[in-house]
Amino acid sequence: MAGTVTLGREGVVATLTLSNPDKLNAFDKPMWHDLIGHLTALEADESVRAVVLRGDGGRSFSPGADISEFAQERNSPEQGAAYGVLMDEGLNLLRGLRHPTLAAITGPCCGIGLAVALACDLRVCTEGSRFGVPVSRLGISMALPELKLVYDIAGGPAALEILLEGRVFGAAEAKDKRLVHRVVPEEGFEAEITATCERIAAGAPLAARLHKQFVRRLADPAPLSEAEIAECYHCFGTEDFREGYRAFLEKRKPAFRGR
Repeated sequence: MAGTVTLGREGVVATLTLSNPDKLNAFDKPMWHDLIGHLTALEADESVRAVVLRGDGGRSFSPGADISEFAQERNSPEQGAAYGVLMDEGLNLLRGLRHPTLAAITGPCCGIGLAVALACDLRVCTEGSRFGVPVSRLGISMALPELKLVYDIAGGPAALEILLEGRVFGAAEAKDKRLVHRVVPEEGFEAEITATCERIAAGAPLAARLHKQFVRRLADPAPLSEAEIAECYHCFGTEDFREGYRAFLEKRKPAFRGR
């Protein structure tokens, strides 16, 4: 049975749920098509304030790729490259999504599952979560676009350790390697995910989008242009700015509209 990625909504928070129950939510081809479709729709939805990615059932985020597909879908360099294009489209859409994204990680988060989590802006996991990229056991390498996510976040030495040893390690080590932002006990996990989304949604959506854009830009060592620096101050001409400072002075919660 093929896996799915479903899109749910509660208020201004959208949730993408990875579901392949018989395989702990391992990614198969239909799931990539689902993910790409939902991300395209979310990019056009200005009412969303935060997007959560999580695994179905609470036992696993995703242990990686569905290896049972390999013989049919990835059995030659040409097939592997074509499948890689599909995965990269999904990862690029996720990484470039205008809305803040949060990976809510429980259980295994390995291989391409880890790459999906790293494409999110924030990552929160339970104490029992496990991480790794043991692809060398399958005789394959991690493709460069996915490896870049590990490299950019964990750094070259940690990326090599993860890939060369192929170990599956715990949440504390994942935090040490900067793969996750916070580790929380299982009993407090859902409350922390809810609170994180509420904190994100309390801010102006235009500010969130600009901060995502600026952080990505600063990864490029090229000097900032005058136009880029000027863009930082466009926010002072927005409705959200006027609403934000007036709400502060009037001691009330702001009602941002993303304009």
